[in-house]
Amino acid sequence: MLPPRSDFPADFTFGAATSAYQIEGSAQGGAGLSHWDTFAATPGNIIDNSNGSRACDHLNLWPQDLDLIRDAGFDAYRFSTSWARVMPDGVTVNPEGLDFYDRLVDGMLERGLKPFLTYHHWDLPAALADKGGWQNRDVAAQFADLCSTIHDRLGDRIASAATLNEPWCIAWLSHFLGHHAPGLRDIRAASRAMHHVLLAHGTATQALRAAGAQNLGIVLNFETQHPANDSDGARRAADVQDAIYNQWFIRAIMGQGYPDTALEGIGPHLPDGWQDDMATIAQPLDWLGVNYYTRHLNAHAPGLWPNARDVPGPLPKTQMDWEIRPEGLSEFLVRLKTDHTGDLPLYVTENGMAHAAGDPVTADAGRVQFIGDHLRACKSAMDQGVDLRGFFYWSLLDNYEWGWGYGPRFGLVHVDYDTMARTPKDSWHAFRQMLTA
Repeated sequence: MLPPRSDFPADFTFGAATSAYQIEGSAQGGAGLSHWDTFAATPGNIIDNSNGSRACDHLNLWPQDLDLIRDAGFDAYRFSTSWARVMPDGVTVNPEGLDFYDRLVDGMLERGLKPFLTYHHWDLPAALADKGGWQNRDVAAQFADLCSTIHDRLGDRIASAATLNEPWCIAWLSHFLGHHAPGLRDIRAASRAMHHVLLAHGTATQALRAAGAQNLGIVLNFETQHPANDSDGARRAADVQDAIYNQWFIRAIMGQGYPDTALEGIGPHLPDGWQDDMATIAQPLDWLGVNYYTRHLNAHAPGLWPNARDVPGPLPKTQMDWEIRPEGLSEFLVRLKTDHTGDLPLYVTENGMAHAAGDPVTADAGRVQFIGDHLRACKSAMDQGVDLRGFFYWSLLDNYEWGWGYGPRFGLVHVDYDTMARTPKDSWHAFRQMLTA
């Protein structure tokens, strides 16, 4: 059961979140190829060999999707713009793409929903990937141009905007672990991406501020990194993974520099003169978005840095095989305030679980419990002095879950991928009961 709405301040924002590539349909509306299209076209990269060419057909069905957000009683919709849709070659504007987002934002406002924009959620144009993508320093200026172009069209109606979603996924997961596009496993590529994605954030923030943009932030993901046992090796492995995953981005953004523990492996491969970029990266923010799903247990792995490997944990797990640990959310919110952000307002911009389709497909009692427990974790953090301003559930719809294809179902709303029929689940109704009572 979800906690009552009255447990939270009257101006606390409740919303649902999605991303462009996962729901829109990348083969429509004049969009160019993104590196996710080409990654998915390579056999073996996606579990079910699917792609986002149709996804949830949100490009055509967006009015009913916005109705679902409104009818559940949500205050806001967190969405992203597709770089490959707005600029198919990475630099040249596609008017049809901007027109779509113009209609979408107007549709939110007509339904009383606050637009929370994310400028980039992973779909880099393939034309820029051809030139090195996030390994190429030029991407910072190109990204700033994208953000400025979108702001010029939508900025007068946007309630809040984030530059990037989850730079760890953009850089490390995609260039070192190789699980996401472009699918590289190269420490030099990863190190440069880890720096350039932050430089892009800082450069875009400067450009947006110059254009008069207000209420700017960035969205980072955090996962508890625990040692799998009491050995020195396991503790060291957890410390290194924590430095890469949880400290690299927030420390740089808050002007605290890169963590030494991560620099041991990443530092030798950073571009020359990277230190000169740190002031640009540490642009003042109006808020920080926090994405939290799970924790990892780390054991020592002999050999090359970072000397860590994942170990299955004992806690209940989601359809993604991710451990369910709600207290980690409150721990991170308090840790951020104490160690990094101080009085900066925070939002939980993503939290949710993949839950296999039930019989009927609306049955998801486990998700209702998950949401309730994480909302109570938010309240606990607020009781400890965290200035938490909102909570966005991931995701509104079942959708294209990147390398896992269409198997995992994160949605409050079931999507039949053959007919595109939307069916609200019990979790959607639980939110509706909470937010409209």
